[in-house]
Amino acid sequence: MKLFALGFAALFATGTAFAADVTSASDVIHDKTGFFLHLDVYKVLSSTDISGQCGIVPAHLRYLDHQGREHLLDYQVQGVGCASDN
Repeated sequence: MKLFALGFAALFATGTAFAADVTSASDVIHDKTGFFLHLDVYKVLSSTDISGQCGIVPAHLRYLDHQGREHLLDYQVQGVGCASDN
C-alpha cells in the first residue's frame, strides 16, 4: 500500500512539473508598436509570411525574451509579393 501511495505521489509531482511549462494565452505579453521600441528577442517562435501579399499588411511576431516570457508584437509591413515590383 505504501508503494502505491509513493507511486501516486511521484506521478502527481511529475504531472504538475510538466503543467508549469505550458503557457496560457493570458501569459502572453502584447507589445505596443511605435518608434524606438526595444525588443528583447531571445528566440523567434513564429512570424507572418508576407511573401505572397502586396501593399501594407498586418504582421505578427511571436517570440521569447531572455527571461523565457512569451511576447506577441503586431505591426504593419510592406508586402513583397507585388507583381509590379522590379
